Amino acid sequence: MAKSIFDEHPDMRVLQLRSGEFKTREDGEKMVIEGYFAVFNSNYEMWEGASESIAEGAFDSSLSNDIRGLTNHDTTLVLGRTKVHTLELETDSHGLWGRITINPKDSDAVNTYERVKRGDVDQCSIGFIVRSEETDFQADGSIHWTITDVELFEVSVCTFPAYEETSVSARHRDADELKKRADEAWRLQMKERLNPKTTKEE
Repeated sequence: MAKSIFDEHPDMRVLQLRSGEFKTREDGEKMVIEGYFAVFNSNYEMWEGASESIAEGAFDSSLSNDIRGLTNHDTTLVLGRTKVHTLELETDSHGLWGRITINPKDSDAVNTYERVKRGDVDQCSIGFIVRSEETDFQADGSIHWTITDVELFEVSVCTFPAYEETSVSARHRDADELKKRADEAWRLQMKERLNPKTTKEE
């Protein structure tokens, strides 16, 4: 039975990338999957009127961690791992780039490699916890989060990359709470303008 990494980290969020920027390569006798798992300063829509992006430098504090490369966020389908250098991750001005060296004796990993090679699978997703971010309420009423620092757990080659329901629910709660605070601040400001003396006495 597939076991999602979200079972172990229920507060983890995912970010999807539908880029088609993956490719396979044979390095001698090695089979390699490589490409960008995330792109900096690119808007990822969560629902209409809500989006997020990752700022350059957001992964800097995580790249020394023990990070896994998975298939579809399934912890039983490990393609590579940074601890043993079968997964290599680095960043440049474009985004988070990764290189997975496939185990030829692992039939599941080889199957994923062949699907990427043929073009059947060319998308990805990452699993992380937000450490810091900036929130921007736009003039049209939409909301945007710029993620500035994350704890990265895994990168996944995906058939259908998508936000987990828990990620969307968490963002909805964030948005509702932020809008509530903004409304309260606006009401207090209006009250003070209308009757500054009463507000100060309170």
